[in-house]
Parts: sequence; structure tokens; C-alpha cells
Amino acid sequence: MRVKKKTVAVVTGGSCGIGLATVEHLQNCGVTVYELSRRAQVTHSARHIVCDVTDESAVLAAINEVIANEGQIDILVCNAGFGISGAVEFTELADAKKQFDVNFFGVVNAVKAALPFMRRNRRGRVVIVSSVAGAIAIPFQTYYSASKAALNAYGAALSNELRPYGIGVTAVMPGDICTGFTAARKKSELGDEEYGGRISRSVSVMERDEKHGMQAKVAGKYICKQCLKKRVKPCSAIGFSYKLLCVLAKVLPQRLVLRIVYSMYAK
Repeated sequence: MRVKKKTVAVVTGGSCGIGLATVEHLQNCGVTVYELSRRAQVTHSARHIVCDVTDESAVLAAINEVIANEGQIDILVCNAGFGISGAVEFTELADAKKQFDVNFFGVVNAVKAALPFMRRNRRGRVVIVSSVAGAIAIPFQTYYSASKAALNAYGAALSNELRPYGIGVTAVMPGDICTGFTAARKKSELGDEEYGGRISRSVSVMERDEKHGMQAKVAGKYICKQCLKKRVKPCSAIGFSYKLLCVLAKVLPQRLVLRIVYSMYAK
């Protein structure tokens, strides 16, 4: 699918992994792409702006730079994020706040900066990269799951706020993805002895699944489609198996879902 008229996209966290794959797919569709990340040097050919999404003024300046250059923003992909792991009891509050500052408030900063221009033009698409962990909470990755669940609720409410202005909002939920996200996760095994080794076992299982998971280019292609579709669902998982898991998590008794998750990630 190639765009028929000028279309400008901004992708946060687009220098690697899912974000980079999304940038490349959008460019292949003829979209003009600006990529925002903290990295000074990148390997892609998109227009790169150094920006920390937790810095509200830096995000606003980056969006204003795009507007000054292009006069419009049609697509915003909020992908920047990272993960922490560990037991809630032993997680430092500063680490928990940092998780939300990047994963949740980083999205808030980008959306707030871009919306006035989309609303003025009465069109646009906001794609929030959430996670299946937002629909099925993972033990010992509690704060990561909570930050992604918050994004799902944020996106759903935002979609109704923006409906009269022709701006579509969707949260996409990848599952296990083989990217640098795994190595970048901030891990803490504090309390592992008190928890019978369950913290380290849980994270090991998750990392094994990620290393054998979906390729980033598959997720990037899916996100690109969500950017260019006429209509989108408020929230959707990437891949049939993850879509099925999310449906089952809704229809099965919660106690059963918790038992299944326990057997996989907390036993």
C-alpha cells in the first residue's frame, strides 16, 4: 500500500527494534517519516531528531520542528519504551516511576504536542505501542504490565475524545518479540532467595520466549497497516495466537486465567 498524497509520520523510539521496522515500512509506503529517539547516531534514512520522550519541552520542540518543515503531522506512532522486572516488594519506587515516566507519560507528551495540529486539520492517526502484558498481567513484570494496561485505557478514552475530529486512535499489543528490548530490560533479582528462586525463573522463561519470538519486521508491518487503514479498533494484538490469548483472557474466569499465568511465569 502506497500513500497517494503527502503523508507525514512521527515515530518515537524508532532507532531500533519494532520502531525501526515501523519506520522502514512507512517509508516503503511513501510516507515522510521523522524519528525521535535519544540516540545521537542512527542507521536508518528517516529524518532523525534527538529527543527524550520524558522531556516535555524537548518533545514539543521536536514536533514544532516537524511542523516548521512539513506543515502537517498525519501519523503519530508512540513506540518508545523499556521494561523492568523484579518483585514488587523489592522494586525501588524510583524505578517504578521511571517505568511509567517513559512508557506512559512519554506517550502523553508526544500526543499532547501533536494533537493541536491534527485537530486543526481534522484528520490523523495515533498508534500507541502497548503489549499483550497490558491485557494479561505478568508477575515479576508488574510495573511494565501496569504501564501498558494504562496505555490501553488511555488510548480507548482518547479515541472517543477525538472521534469528532477525524483522528483515529489505536493501541497495538505485541507479544514476545525478538529485539534488543530483552537485553535492555532492567532486571532485579533482589529477594529471589525469599521468593524461592521464582523471580529469576520467571524472567528466564520470558527472555527465552522473547528470543524465539516474532521478528520485529512482522510487528512493524502490522503497525504500518494500522497507520494507513481508514478505520482502526481501539486495541488489537499482533498475531493470531496473541489475539486468541487476549480473547480467552476476557471470556475465561479470572481465577482460571491467573492460575494459567501462575503456572507459566510465577511457579
